Amino acid sequence: MMESSARPRRLWLRDPLAILAEGAGGGLVVEGTRIAERVSAGGRPAGPVDATFDAARHVVIPGLVNTHHHVFQTLTRAHPSAINKPLFPWLKALYGIWGRLTPEAFRLATRLAYTELLLSGCTTAGDHHYLFPRGLEAAVDIQVEEARALGIRAVVTRGSMSLSQKQGGLPPETLVQDDDTILADSERVLRLFHDPAPGAMVQIGLAPCSPFAVTKRLMRESAGLAERHDCRLHTHLGETRDENAYCLEAFGQRPVDYLEEVGWMTRRAWLAHGIHFNDDEVRRLGAAGVGVCHCPTSNMVLASGHCRTCELEAAGSPVGLGVDGSASNDSSNLMEGVRHALMINRLTYGAEAVTHLDALRWATEGSAACLGRGDIGRLEPGREADLALFTLDELRFSGAHDPLAALVLCGAHRADRVMVAGTWRVIDGQPVGIETGRLREDHSRIARHLFGTA
Repeated sequence: MMESSARPRRLWLRDPLAILAEGAGGGLVVEGTRIAERVSAGGRPAGPVDATFDAARHVVIPGLVNTHHHVFQTLTRAHPSAINKPLFPWLKALYGIWGRLTPEAFRLATRLAYTELLLSGCTTAGDHHYLFPRGLEAAVDIQVEEARALGIRAVVTRGSMSLSQKQGGLPPETLVQDDDTILADSERVLRLFHDPAPGAMVQIGLAPCSPFAVTKRLMRESAGLAERHDCRLHTHLGETRDENAYCLEAFGQRPVDYLEEVGWMTRRAWLAHGIHFNDDEVRRLGAAGVGVCHCPTSNMVLASGHCRTCELEAAGSPVGLGVDGSASNDSSNLMEGVRHALMINRLTYGAEAVTHLDALRWATEGSAACLGRGDIGRLEPGREADLALFTLDELRFSGAHDPLAALVLCGAHRADRVMVAGTWRVIDGQPVGIETGRLREDHSRIARHLFGTA
């Protein structure tokens, strides 16, 4: 039997209103799951195409890449027990509530958060799940199933907490697992789901929650597992001054010294928040190539501080963006996070030091670098066809002259079209295959039932 010579379908996204790519004024050609060509303004594709999409109304950017989230927290947004609290009191208020989490609730939370991210133009969803109360041992499996069903690219990190309040940590005993259980399950999900190859739709990372929630043994052995399975490492670090004080009291060292002792000063690692680092620590992190996920919305809500984005980048650290948990951000909208990143960094560094293009870069190629991925984050031939297309039809954009700047400065928050790996996953502002009204109804019902205050 002769082998099929059928080639992948070629789609020309023609003549966009604006595009975040050099030499692509005439659009892009998508072939299969990847970008095949950039078309110059007024030009035509070099090869034949099977279909054309008229992008004249659309501003085209790379799909946004989220590098930090806690999707289960969508169930406790604006919760009265935690409103108006800084990080440690906020966590203590919510730990007891989160212990009620069930597999059904977690599945709905995951589906809702992934859908929110897609609608905001996000094509790669990173999540840090560290909560495994009894009955939720298969949380990673649930997240992988939901990502595959929705068609979003996912980096699911198997988080963990092993130090309870009795052992000097913050979480109650009902929310921690022992080191051996955590390590065994980490290896299980890596073997089942982790794909280190370019173009991977699902990857697994290892993510002990924070220095105040796990043992040094767990940190060290997680680093060893990551080496053996070629996966990434993720944790919270340097988020608040309380964390620095805790590490000094518990370990006799600052968080970055702790990180170095447990073998995490490596390009494999990226950190959530990274706010309270001194100049020497910024230099050391940059020299080691450790990535930092900037979470501007969460940092402002919890009044945690200002991430030293510009210094970290100058030192050599990749800097990406994350929405963080929906209880500290109360949203899973990464495009909104791009605007917040621009504003807080201008407040920190000045109006000329950080531009809308910097904020978009952090959310795309910067985030991709944090995840160790050279196959996403830019619109160039050979990379995955992950795209977000926005229109400027709303009143908020009327009078805008620079379309790319308008996305950020005028507050774009919902994409009209989103493509992941060459397939449309959002069309006309609606997620393909998801009834958003039904999803909201089911999610709200279970949130009220499990976590309501009445």
